[in-house]
Amino acid sequence: MRASVIITVLNDGAAIDRLLDSLAAQTRAPDEVVVVDGGSSDDTPAILGAAARSGRLRLKVLVEPGANISRGRNAAIAAADGDVIASTDAGVRLAPGWLAALLAPFENPEPLHVVSGVFVPDPHSVFEIAMSATVLPMPSGIDPTRFLPSSRSVAFTRFAWQAVGGYPEWLDYCEDLVFDLRLRERFHPFGFAPDAAAYFRPRGSLRSFFRQYYCYARGDGRADLWRKRHMIRYLTYLVGLPLLAALGWLFSPWWWLAGLAVGGTGHLGMPYRRLWPWLKQLDWGDRLRATLWVPVIRVTGDAAKMIGYPVGLVWRLKRLRRQPDLRWR
Repeated sequence: MRASVIITVLNDGAAIDRLLDSLAAQTRAPDEVVVVDGGSSDDTPAILGAAARSGRLRLKVLVEPGANISRGRNAAIAAADGDVIASTDAGVRLAPGWLAALLAPFENPEPLHVVSGVFVPDPHSVFEIAMSATVLPMPSGIDPTRFLPSSRSVAFTRFAWQAVGGYPEWLDYCEDLVFDLRLRERFHPFGFAPDAAAYFRPRGSLRSFFRQYYCYARGDGRADLWRKRHMIRYLTYLVGLPLLAALGWLFSPWWWLAGLAVGGTGHLGMPYRRLWPWLKQLDWGDRLRATLWVPVIRVTGDAAKMIGYPVGLVWRLKRLRRQPDLRWR
């Protein structure tokens, strides 16, 4: 089996060495690594050039100025030689057995076209620990039958990529979700490789996190994804909370306490369960800071999504008649 690893980069000079080092250390070496650079202005091209000359990896670098991540991935796959494509991102480091674990299910007698890997939080600060617990799923909590893999850690056949038309180039965010949903409709069930771990560092500030989730939600609106989830969020913040405040003001403060208890358990229960193992590694001051960051991060993410989603939806509605590919379902 010939396997190609594909990566897209844009001004990733600060992180690309870590990924390349982890690829060079794979227990099953990739047959080639194809990188598409969307037009970096930092030292990314120099780092990639030095890596190619070093001979550590069979590295092929393409430059596509202005390409979004979907276009970059499609260009990388088109230029790759492998029958199986393993996708990852510049901002991760890979476990030594990542590629071997992704490829192993393809060798089973039952034919597979997609294998899901996992991504694991790799926090470097108390804030990033709280961020990891709040927004990133733990591998142990994944249901393989429902899991939609991130393109940070996934492998698929070239045939599958061609069959669903590749990554949607009209999307700059959430493109891997649309790609996954198309693949699942055609090739379900996916294989699952819990040992194919990509270690991912979460956002390190509220500002960058807000921007990230705004863009994710804008992508949801453009792709018409998760209508129900977004409507529940609007109803919670714009109807439920004002109604609860009115009931507490007009009748009894017990309404506030009951609402906080029910809403807090539903909204923050899972993040705090994921935070618990991390807390054991921290001193008491850092435990308190991490615990307090969780609701701040959760509310910030909700606000970003509530702002971003209608922006994407308006974009979609303006283009729906003249861009038939937006009706991707």
